[in-house]
Amino acid sequence: MVSGKCYTWAIVQIMSNFDFSNSSGFSNIIKKEEIEPPDRPIGGNASSDNNNSKVGQREPLQHLGSFFVGSLPEDLDVEIVSEIERCHELWQELSSHKTLFDTWEFRYAFYLGYHYRPYFILLKNQKENLALLPLWYDEDEKRYVWFGSDWQEEVRFFSKDPKYIPLLISVAPSPLLLNAISPKSAFHLGRSVSFEPDSAKYVLHLEKFSNHEDYLTTLKKNERHSMRKDRRRIEGQNPEIIIDNFSDFDNLVEISKKRLTEKNKVPDWQDPRRIETFRQVINLGGRSYKNRMITVKINGKIAGVDLICLFNNTYFAVKCGYNVAEFPGIGNFFNLIEIDDAIKLGMKKIDFLQNNYTWKSRWFEAVPLFKYQK
Repeated sequence: MVSGKCYTWAIVQIMSNFDFSNSSGFSNIIKKEEIEPPDRPIGGNASSDNNNSKVGQREPLQHLGSFFVGSLPEDLDVEIVSEIERCHELWQELSSHKTLFDTWEFRYAFYLGYHYRPYFILLKNQKENLALLPLWYDEDEKRYVWFGSDWQEEVRFFSKDPKYIPLLISVAPSPLLLNAISPKSAFHLGRSVSFEPDSAKYVLHLEKFSNHEDYLTTLKKNERHSMRKDRRRIEGQNPEIIIDNFSDFDNLVEISKKRLTEKNKVPDWQDPRRIETFRQVINLGGRSYKNRMITVKINGKIAGVDLICLFNNTYFAVKCGYNVAEFPGIGNFFNLIEIDDAIKLGMKKIDFLQNNYTWKSRWFEAVPLFKYQK
């Protein structure tokens, strides 16, 4: 058992190799499309970091079943699993089930949207399954990534002992991108695997707050004033707040597409597979995670829609669509009402997900994430 003190020291040692400032390469490494910008962009565009543009061999181990890898200890075998039912069984056996991204249902929603073939690397001995590296081959990017795409984050390796993970990575196919790895996993493997910094994710811990005003007192005066000004601007228009009208998902998509198109950016919603994926996220809710949707209407017109997932006392702000052009300040208004909503539901943390979009670092705590490529 690793003590909390030793764990903290080791994380500091790992992160000391990286510059996490806003001007560093860390803040400019983007994993997902920049699809949810803030109310008022501060300026600067993050560029995608992709060193795996070359086309790799497709599915080099097509067969199912076990095969022996010479570099492994004699009592270990590796099996490639692609049958979705068996993948599900292995996932349920070896997943840590700690965050939304550890749940089978959330990952499976991406499978139903994209239908890429699973490529699960299972390490086992004659008695038990020991570790699992769940991948699929991304046919667009021409590389192997996490099962469920590189949209997943704070990913934990599935292993009964961390010592097995370097073995799995060593036999994994190339090109390979394992992005958004959790700090704890980086700590356990820091000396045996060469990690790079990935974009941070942003969270707000709620234990000390009874409402959003308690949160605002933690901000600098100018930031607090800006938040309250946006709240008053929207409240002055008598907004109607609607909970769990999931048919507003279509409005979320259209509002988001319109806004990004106006900004000369290509929304991820242009891909019908992405739309289907998040329809399935909604459809599969209630099995492990729960879904929540908040819609704000002003004078009968939708000003914004948020899709939220609830899991393990965490409030995940998953997707949004804001009509900022007609309702400036709506993004900050959503942030504040969702802080109140999360507290009311007994949540301990709000997870605002990965990438800064030039604004999250102003309001929330950054959590470093890591990646591995070969």
